[in-house]
Amino acid sequence: MSTARRGTLLAIVAALVLAVLAGCGYSATPVPEAVPATPASAAPAAPCDNTGATRSYEPLPGGVPAPGDLPSGSTMAKIRDRGYLIAGVSGDSYLLASRNPFTGKVEGFDIDMVDQVAAAIFGTAEGHVQLRVISAADRIPLLQSGDIDIVARNMTINCSRWDQIAFSAEYFHAGQKVLVAKDSGITRVEDLAGKRVCAPAGTTSLDNIQQIAPDAIPVAAVNHTGCLLKFQNGEADAITGDDTVLAGLVAQDPYAEVLAGKALTDEPYGIGVNADNVDLVRYINAVLERMHDDGSWDASYQKWLRPSLHVPATQPTPVYGR
Repeated sequence: MSTARRGTLLAIVAALVLAVLAGCGYSATPVPEAVPATPASAAPAAPCDNTGATRSYEPLPGGVPAPGDLPSGSTMAKIRDRGYLIAGVSGDSYLLASRNPFTGKVEGFDIDMVDQVAAAIFGTAEGHVQLRVISAADRIPLLQSGDIDIVARNMTINCSRWDQIAFSAEYFHAGQKVLVAKDSGITRVEDLAGKRVCAPAGTTSLDNIQQIAPDAIPVAAVNHTGCLLKFQNGEADAITGDDTVLAGLVAQDPYAEVLAGKALTDEPYGIGVNADNVDLVRYINAVLERMHDDGSWDASYQKWLRPSLHVPATQPTPVYGR
C-alpha cells in the first residue's frame, strides 16, 4: 500500500473513530431506574424455526392510538410518562446509524425507525428520544435488564434470539456480503481460504462466515469501525457483514469494494424488545404498518440506503401469528 493511500485511509478512520467515541454512552437526559416490565397477555408463542423466525405478534387492533389514548399501565404509557424513549443503536454504521460530524446528531435509516416509534408515543420525536450507542454484543443483555426500551441496530431476527427477547415484524431485509480491497485479488468467497475475515463479536456475521468459508480465519472486533481499523492496518484481509453496513464502509473508503454476486445469507432486521413487553411489540408493529401506508418507510429508504445499495426495495411484508 502506498504512503499516500495509507495516509488517506488512516485519516478517514481517525475521523470516524473520533465521531463514534464522541457519541458513546447516554445522552444528557438522566436515566431513571428501570421500571419493571409488565407482561402483556398473549396467546402461546408458535414454535420458531428457520423459516418462521420473522413471525411476530399481531399489531394493536385499530392501529396506532393517539398518545393520550395509550392503554393505562401499558409499556407505552410508562414510556410516555417517563418523558422519553430509550433506544439502543449503533454509532458507527454509516447510513444506518452514525454521528453526523457537522451536526453532532446520530442519524440514518435505523434512527428513522426509532423516531417513528417515539413520534407515535409522544406526538413528536423531538426531545423525546434518548439514543444509547451500544455494541452488538450488548443488545440482548441491555434489553433483558430493562436498561433500554428497544434496539434498532441492524439486528437480525433468528430463533435463538427469540428465546431471549422479542422482535417486531421485519422492517428491512438485508444480506451478508464480504468487503475486500480492490487490489486484493479476492473475487469470490472461495478465495477467502486462509484469509483473515473480520466481523463484530456478538453478530450472526461472525458465526456465518465460519460456516460459509470454513477455511477463512475469523477475526473479531467490537464493531465495524474496529474491523475497518484492522483491515486498513493489515490485520484483516476482508470484512464481512450486512450489505447495508458494508455499503456505508465503501462510501467512506474509495479503496474498498464489496464482492459482487448474491448475498451469502438472508438477514431480516427487527426491532428488539424485552420479551415481557409484548404490548410494545404489538404497538411497534402497528407503527410499521402505518409507515407502509403513509410512505414514510419508503422515504427513509430512498434517503439513506438506495443511493449506496443501488437497488430498489420495498418494506417487507409482515408475518404474524406468534
